[in-house]
Amino acid sequence: MQNLIVLAHVPTDSVNEGFLPAAKALGLSVSLLTDCADAHRAHFAKDRLPAYPDEIISCDVFNPLAVIDALAHRTARPGAIFSNSDHLQTSTSIAADYFGLPRKDWHTTYRAKNKAEMRVRLQTLGIDMLWHATVCDPAMLSALSEVPFPAVVKPREGVASLQVSLACNHAELRAQCDAVWAIHPGRPMLIEEYIDGPLYTLETLGDGIDMAVLGGFQVRLSPPPHFIEHEAVWLPGPPQGEAAKVLDIVRAFGVGFGACHTEFVMSAHGPRLIEINYRNIGDYREFLLQETLGIPLFKTVLRLYLGQPLPALQLADHAAHIRYFVASQAGTVKHASAAFAERSDAVHITYQPLRAVGDMIALTHSNKDYLGVLRGAGTDATTLASAIDSAAQRLSWEIVA
Repeated sequence: MQNLIVLAHVPTDSVNEGFLPAAKALGLSVSLLTDCADAHRAHFAKDRLPAYPDEIISCDVFNPLAVIDALAHRTARPGAIFSNSDHLQTSTSIAADYFGLPRKDWHTTYRAKNKAEMRVRLQTLGIDMLWHATVCDPAMLSALSEVPFPAVVKPREGVASLQVSLACNHAELRAQCDAVWAIHPGRPMLIEEYIDGPLYTLETLGDGIDMAVLGGFQVRLSPPPHFIEHEAVWLPGPPQGEAAKVLDIVRAFGVGFGACHTEFVMSAHGPRLIEINYRNIGDYREFLLQETLGIPLFKTVLRLYLGQPLPALQLADHAAHIRYFVASQAGTVKHASAAFAERSDAVHITYQPLRAVGDMIALTHSNKDYLGVLRGAGTDATTLASAIDSAAQRLSWEIVA
């Protein structure tokens, strides 16, 4: 039995309900390496989960040398090393390289995670030139000149729109950076030119030689100054027209192995890259994609790490729609709608609560503020959108300050 090494930080549904069951279905044993071993053990102490790892190993997974050391003296040689975490792609790639296993190029994973290095790499390649600067303290911020306002400010290596905001002048920019540095002194903050236009994603899979385009989402965001994803509608097939240039950009950047989730804005001057997330799409859209496309998405990704070529994917031409419900105030959840799933010939709707009665909410103005997620797949986009609207009207929450 081949041993799959999974690097993880905190427990996630993507791994626990997606990749772990897929690994078991492929006949793999799973060793979970994590710096949050107690949290994972608590999660897997629950009954009737879809799958469990064979072992949980405490390890500083942010340090690739610690990962190599944890694996080097084991009796069984790893058959594959994988992570779905934004934070751990580079550790995963370096460790897989050491053991001679299929992997992403660690230079590319590092540049994708470090958003400033992504901008530098794109400029070096002469594509998608965007004004940007990195600051780590008030002195560096004061030394900046001619910031093109409005500008976006965000952690250089952030996730889930945490601490991302729009600044329209120097006072707002200083206030936003100071708020982050008050909690995280010295945190590198990336300031970059704001790109106006609708937000889209590009979802790809590759085996290092061939790459398949699964399609992408059109995303609706909250109004500025924050960038919370509220809704996404699936656009099947390769991007058309100007958007097709995004595939050329990610290829030139170095993306080619495994899953990649790219975000871009369709500006008045063509597509402009926002970020490259060199891993599977998240926020429950991964489960929606598997259902919508009619492919074993999680198994397909893992097979790439086992050295199998990308198969010829027969993608179903179905509609998909997801809507996130965001807390509007901090406080304690006193009422929350229960989970449900509804299926008809035309649509399949699933609602998943992300907050339970008694949970405390501290607003972060990010995707971490989600109360629940409503997702649906169907044969017709109009019918599906109507079903999503109808189901949303039945959901309610009460939050008491």
